[in-house]
Amino acid sequence: MSSESTKKSRKERILDAAEELFSEHGFDGVTLRNITTAANVDVALVNYHFGPKRDLFDAVLNRRAEVLNQVRSDALDACLLNAGDGQLTVEDIIHAYLAPMGEIQGSADEGWRHYFALIAYVNNSPEFGREVMSQYFNPLVSRFIEALRKALPDADDEALYWGYHYLSGALTLTMADTGRLDTLSNGLAKSADAEKGYAHMIPFIAAGFRAICAR
Repeated sequence: MSSESTKKSRKERILDAAEELFSEHGFDGVTLRNITTAANVDVALVNYHFGPKRDLFDAVLNRRAEVLNQVRSDALDACLLNAGDGQLTVEDIIHAYLAPMGEIQGSADEGWRHYFALIAYVNNSPEFGREVMSQYFNPLVSRFIEALRKALPDADDEALYWGYHYLSGALTLTMADTGRLDTLSNGLAKSADAEKGYAHMIPFIAAGFRAICAR
């Protein structure tokens, strides 16, 4: 094994361990020692690859944000391309925004499960929500809001942003996968059933957008 592949392996182990621990305990509840112990590497390697803890936190967020933004951007491109004149619907746009997330979160990849839980934590954090979510996701969100303007040409802009705010709230709770839904429904509905959760969210959120934008 080359030294380069060894470095990459250790770097990925650090990112994976940090992702899992940050998603479970938040930024302040995790030390670099916790991370390096979980990754089975020397603590000096964190500074070598990433620098201080906040830089590692940003690296964890950025690693999968690029992938997530790309698949949703591609889905929106396909949605806009396939829509005929006057045929673009709110459901089409919300589907393009949510369906890729349901497919990814519903996969067997534990890393993505941890990442979505981490994003839910960040999105709901007064410390990180505004700055971090804006940095990694606002450009893509702006594209979707612009698409919604096309589907709802008479909508008030303020209502569109409130609609996205409600979508973001439902999305955050679904990404968090806390298991509360399981308890509340006595096991009838399961928060880990991500694809079903996102499928239900599409018509629910689309109807909400129409209702508030029609006022």
